[in-house]
Amino acid sequence: MTPITEVEGRRVALSNLEKVLYPASGFTKAEVLHYYATTAEVLLPHLRDRPVSFLRYPDGPDGQVFFAKNVPPGTPDWVTTAEVPRSEGPARMVLVQDLASLMWAANLVTEFHTHQWLVDAPGEADRLVFDLDPGTPATIVECCEVALWLRERLAADGIEAYAKTAGSKGLHLLAALRPVSSDRASEYAKELAVEAEKAMPRLVVHRMTRSLRPGKVFVDWSQNAARKTTATPYTLRARAEPMVSAPVTWREIEECGSPDQLAFRAPDIAPRVQDYGDLLAPLLDPDHAGPLP
Repeated sequence: MTPITEVEGRRVALSNLEKVLYPASGFTKAEVLHYYATTAEVLLPHLRDRPVSFLRYPDGPDGQVFFAKNVPPGTPDWVTTAEVPRSEGPARMVLVQDLASLMWAANLVTEFHTHQWLVDAPGEADRLVFDLDPGTPATIVECCEVALWLRERLAADGIEAYAKTAGSKGLHLLAALRPVSSDRASEYAKELAVEAEKAMPRLVVHRMTRSLRPGKVFVDWSQNAARKTTATPYTLRARAEPMVSAPVTWREIEECGSPDQLAFRAPDIAPRVQDYGDLLAPLLDPDHAGPLP
């Protein structure tokens, strides 16, 4: 019988709690749920009011991994949903607005991916994102070098950047924007990616072409498109171990000399939140939003 727990007055079914989802470390589904429950205070603000795409891995990263953008079958009626535009026509997606919804969604075993816009203004970007993806033998160490260049370049335009690990091998840069069309945000991000390649031609590539990427950092500007989503801060990733897309300080980026220095797992996050709070909290403050030039 599936255990039922009460979360903020809602009845939530939690299943297969002993199931090992991360075989390399023996991390179980119960530990996944515990992680999200204890991280909710900093995670939920980054999910709230943003339609969520679920990257599900119910049998662990070695099993089937698939995107679920529409409201999943069996979604409780108390989970908030909203109609959002898509190129193929309107669709209904989940909004994770509270702890009960977070625990229901976590029970699906999923990565959380969100758009750079809020549900009441589809296609009006309030965030800018760069996904720095290293091509072997480059690592997150090289991503840090590129991130520092982009940070200074954004600052020259009055835009303050913040960073998090991808939770895989790369780095994400994010900035709060005064609302602007996703097309304009994409255009601006591409301009900076091209500039970065010109400034660091041996290190940076702005095109996705695989043959260009070995040993370089691909500055993926395309995730600013209205249809695209990016891993939400603090989400677990479908990897062999319970890696987290974790906010990091600029000092950590400046001092990074080994990929292990910026590899954070679920048990690492509570102590970091205790020490730093939410390093990405300024993204949620309209006073920190910069205008595109």
